[in-house]
Amino acid sequence: MSSAISSCSPSLLGQDCGLTSRSQKSLPRSRTPKFLKCVASPPAETTVYTTKVQRNANMEKLRAGYLFPEIARRRAAHISKYPDAQVITLGIGDTTEPIPEVITSPMAMELRAAIASTYYGPLGIDEADIFVSDGAKCDISRLLLLFGASVKIAVQDPSYPAYVDSSVIMGQTGLFQMDIEKYGNIEYMRCSPENGFFPNLSTVSRADIIFFCSPNNPTGSAASRDQLTKLVQFARDNGSIIIYDSAYAMYISDDSPKTIFEIPGAKEAMKDVVSFYQENTNILVDTFTSLGFNVYGGKNAPYVWVHFPGRSSWDVFAEILEKTHLVTTPGSGFGPGGEGFIRVSAFGHRENVLEASRRLKQLFK
Repeated sequence: MSSAISSCSPSLLGQDCGLTSRSQKSLPRSRTPKFLKCVASPPAETTVYTTKVQRNANMEKLRAGYLFPEIARRRAAHISKYPDAQVITLGIGDTTEPIPEVITSPMAMELRAAIASTYYGPLGIDEADIFVSDGAKCDISRLLLLFGASVKIAVQDPSYPAYVDSSVIMGQTGLFQMDIEKYGNIEYMRCSPENGFFPNLSTVSRADIIFFCSPNNPTGSAASRDQLTKLVQFARDNGSIIIYDSAYAMYISDDSPKTIFEIPGAKEAMKDVVSFYQENTNILVDTFTSLGFNVYGGKNAPYVWVHFPGRSSWDVFAEILEKTHLVTTPGSGFGPGGEGFIRVSAFGHRENVLEASRRLKQLFK
């Protein structure tokens, strides 16, 4: 890149070189008048820097909008359309109640040892096996990074979208197939009311990595001991690795197996928080049940999975948002097996959940 510097010539009358006062002081005084001409220099060359580093081509395979940003976009558009509406959000599973201090206070010191001894003591797990991370989405990507691009994953259908999207970015999948709404090289394990939301493993082809969430997001269904025994045997027979996501294990209220993630002193506090959201869940389940809908989940997880037979999930989402100012989550965003369902989250303030119940009853009465 060159700098443009103008030059002056004493050949033309009446042109001002535009010398600065500082420049004028440096010139010798002369009694003979001199007139200077400003001659434009060639325009400076514009240097455009273009990197030769290619972007990860797998990013182009991602669908246009990730589920939750798309919901946020539609929510913002709705608020712009109805600025005075009281919009209630029961879509994203984000807690509204603060984390009890009894949980946060010891996190920096002996947390890993406490987790190992409290949750995994009988299993021979020690503190060196425990990793305290910054969240599930980051962990999913890190785990897939360990295995590289040549592995094949299996996911429940429907399931948490981050499993699939992380696999796409890692280059483990084929292109998205619009006709069946699935990515190539992913084994989608259908989980529906007909099979108790547990896949028929006899029809599932081998995968290197099996993502399994129990209680499941979004359906809220928890796998039984017998079902998980079959899953483990299936993985052993195929030499697969199970990545078991038990984010909602604290909600389990029956004898379903759980991955315990509690620390000493936090157990009682967490029971209070869980009880709060469980009551929210009960309100939502009762609401949709009273309106004649088939409702799943809600017992062992803070999600209510509601069936709208023959309808598009996004259409149901749009109708509820437009007519009740209530944000839910379209089931199809979790996979093709979620089409015809919506997920309603119990993570909300009690007064909002009660108001949402009232609005839903008014809409679907």
